[in-house]
Amino acid sequence: MFSHKGKTRTAKHNLGIASLLSFVAGLVNVVGFFSVQKLTTNVTGHFAYFVDEAFKQDFRSAFHVALYIFFFFLGAFFSNFMVEIYSRRRENLIYIIPTVTEAVILATLAFTGSFLIEKNPDLIAFSLLFAMGMQNSLVTSISNAVVRTTHLTGLFTDMGIEFSQLFFYKDQKHKKKLIKSIKLRLTIIWLFFAGGVSGGILYTHFGIRTLMFGSFILLLGLLYDFLKIRLLLLRRKLS
Repeated sequence: MFSHKGKTRTAKHNLGIASLLSFVAGLVNVVGFFSVQKLTTNVTGHFAYFVDEAFKQDFRSAFHVALYIFFFFLGAFFSNFMVEIYSRRRENLIYIIPTVTEAVILATLAFTGSFLIEKNPDLIAFSLLFAMGMQNSLVTSISNAVVRTTHLTGLFTDMGIEFSQLFFYKDQKHKKKLIKSIKLRLTIIWLFFAGGVSGGILYTHFGIRTLMFGSFILLLGLLYDFLKIRLLLLRRKLS
């Protein structure tokens, strides 16, 4: 799921990682908004706010909004920087540091968030944007830009294109490829929505501590990959 990159990746691997990460992103999106009333999984809306504040000549607020965009960028930079370093050493470990870092950020905010909401809510927004920048960069890199999980605009665009192509491409091989791609995008959209609904329900009971569930899901995904690899190695030794 996480550990395959390049030619070794299959549609099944992409579906697995898309399912896991889109659910977490949906959860973070809702919990972040409920906690600090800020968009915390993408930066498209922040660009609109930035331009609005700049035109009002409220440059302090514009700079403040620009920081949201910067932290998402910083997360994407950090994630791919780690991927590039480890791809030159042990390629099967490239996903560990970004995923563990994201899990640690979510867990830390789950425990400190109640205090930060009162004292420094922006730190929550910056941290979540950094984490989501990491997630989007990691999944884009290891899936060869097939999967993106933290925002839906591009997914709906791609899916609209692919649905229209179904009416014109008669070749069965190409049609089958299109249907697989549509299924992948529908899975991401559905699980992003499911993560958001779950996050909203859990937030009413646990507040910002709901982020702990997101951290747990990420670590569970890593554990699954670790056990799967160990099992494959054991089978090779026994065969």
